[in-house]
Amino acid sequence: MKTALIYPPSADPTAPYLSVPMLTGYLRAKGLEVMPVDANIEAYDQLLRKSTLISMVKKAVSRLAGLEKKASLSHTDQLSYIRLCRSKQLMRNLPEKIDDAVAVMRGKGDRFYDPIAYETALLTINDGLALISAAFSPVALDFCYYNTPFSLLNINEIQKDAKAQRNPFYDYFENTLAPRLSQGKIDIVGISMAFPSQIQSAYTLAFIVRRLFPDMCIVAGGPAITQVFVKLNAHEAANALGPFDSVVLFEGEETLYTIISDMKKGIKPQGIIQGKMSEKLETLPAPDFDGMPLDLYFSPEPVLPYDPARGCYWGKCAFCHYGLSKTGTAHYRERPIQHVSDHLDHLADKHRCRIFYFSQDTLSPKTALKLATAFRDSGATFRFGSDIRPEPHLTKEWAKAMAAGGALSFALGIESGSKRILAKINKGVKIEDMQAAVANLAGAGIAAECMCFTHFPTETYPEALATLEFLNKLNDKIALFMCGEFGLDSGAGIALDPDHYGLSDMWHVTGDEFIKTLFFLEKKPSKSMDECENLDDAVNDLSRSYWFHAYPWAGSLSTAHSLLWYDHYGPDVFRRFAHIRAPYHAGELKRKNDIQTMEGKAQYNEGRIWQILVYEKRIVSAKDYKTLAESLPHVGIPGKGRKKHG
Repeated sequence: MKTALIYPPSADPTAPYLSVPMLTGYLRAKGLEVMPVDANIEAYDQLLRKSTLISMVKKAVSRLAGLEKKASLSHTDQLSYIRLCRSKQLMRNLPEKIDDAVAVMRGKGDRFYDPIAYETALLTINDGLALISAAFSPVALDFCYYNTPFSLLNINEIQKDAKAQRNPFYDYFENTLAPRLSQGKIDIVGISMAFPSQIQSAYTLAFIVRRLFPDMCIVAGGPAITQVFVKLNAHEAANALGPFDSVVLFEGEETLYTIISDMKKGIKPQGIIQGKMSEKLETLPAPDFDGMPLDLYFSPEPVLPYDPARGCYWGKCAFCHYGLSKTGTAHYRERPIQHVSDHLDHLADKHRCRIFYFSQDTLSPKTALKLATAFRDSGATFRFGSDIRPEPHLTKEWAKAMAAGGALSFALGIESGSKRILAKINKGVKIEDMQAAVANLAGAGIAAECMCFTHFPTETYPEALATLEFLNKLNDKIALFMCGEFGLDSGAGIALDPDHYGLSDMWHVTGDEFIKTLFFLEKKPSKSMDECENLDDAVNDLSRSYWFHAYPWAGSLSTAHSLLWYDHYGPDVFRRFAHIRAPYHAGELKRKNDIQTMEGKAQYNEGRIWQILVYEKRIVSAKDYKTLAESLPHVGIPGKGRKKHG
């Protein structure tokens, strides 16, 4: 009985994720045969090549030509036309540049730490994704987002999106991965979905496997799919299974082992299976990266994940539904200090790994200190980054000890600079303690990354500004920051007691059978539109002090590349390089005014359609969307029919 464990696209291609190595280590320790597959990096390695992008250019050109033959363009035609026009410049030289851009990220030619070369490569790769998205429009594709307008509404829409002409990963799944499953004589396929961006492609893969291997057992698991299925009733869950035999909720090592044992007895798993939480982490082996394509990742050296702990020891934040749990967060457990030290020593030696990322909900400061002390005493030379709560324990002495034990960076959950909002969300940390934590980490030479958000229900404009003021006052000490907008999750405390948090209404749209998004309205709007725009401008102004890049690149929080750049240049690297801008990249596009006019109107109309569907009708379906889209006027092709002069 042989099992393939697959990590699907679309996710970070710069480093392996923990789930497959963790499951692999557990099953191999039980004597089982496992084939780990990082389909994410393998698929992107195949997509982001010269030969592939040449085929994308041909596909985009053909689609554009088809639209230009029309007498006029419908609303949906306009959206595709605009994306294809924007990709015209990409078509000219991007295929010639893509292989070198990937080579830069893999450390070829010692250009990874050259900021101009790095940013040029980054922009080229992003342009490659934009070209692929245009060729497969209306797909929107990057390393943390993969979607089509009606993806995951129901199993019928998923099947439509799984077809070859609508899915850029289809060719890899069908012609590369599926033959490997056949040749490997695989009996069970486990597909692990860590992020929502992976769900759609995971279903595509499962549909292909089900068609080619009807008797194969296909099991889904992971945080992303867990947080879908915990919200569904029995009937909804049965419909949502689609090509999967079963879905394992919550933690999966012990449960997957049981499934394999049952399969050996001829018992095939069916339906929703409650995973068994590992209470004694000392019984778990180290994650096993053997068989993972460590040379394929878009990184000059491996940065490996590891989980010294699981769950959250605080677990009271009202906004949080994070981790493998039905509501809130999973309860906190730790691996023994010596086990962690031994595991990391082994992985560092075996894979020539100098830097680790501790991947867990949060790490206790006291435990972090014990780990750093053990690393220092053992003479370990590796370094690490992690997430941590900005508590009073993060003193100057603590920070110095962490630096001596190899700490590179810590991402701190600041959330807000308002005392009232911090109390409302049950943060349990004072503002002055958070300020001291940032200062102490920076003083010890550790990169302090700050995670914040605005627009928590009832948050006023001055309270939102207090968050930006917190960041601005510590600007010379903060290595990186993020300031997002609050989003409501079904399993968060605020969703369980909406009245207490000032919500007048809370709903899922009809037609969203996967219940992906929870919408809400405040009893009283806490900010005006002008105030919201001013906040956006203030965040943008503050961002100019940093060399930011979108996830997962250097200049984004808690990424492999940022850790590498901290290690190479120091914790202030992204402030020192704030002025760096690549002078040119393939995606620069000078658009005609008439294309810009079309784009502005089409985007407004698209936003209005979704406003009506989500907030007025509160129903979303391809049929309802089509009705609204077809009620909009058609427009002519920009420039078509004009007389040429001279």
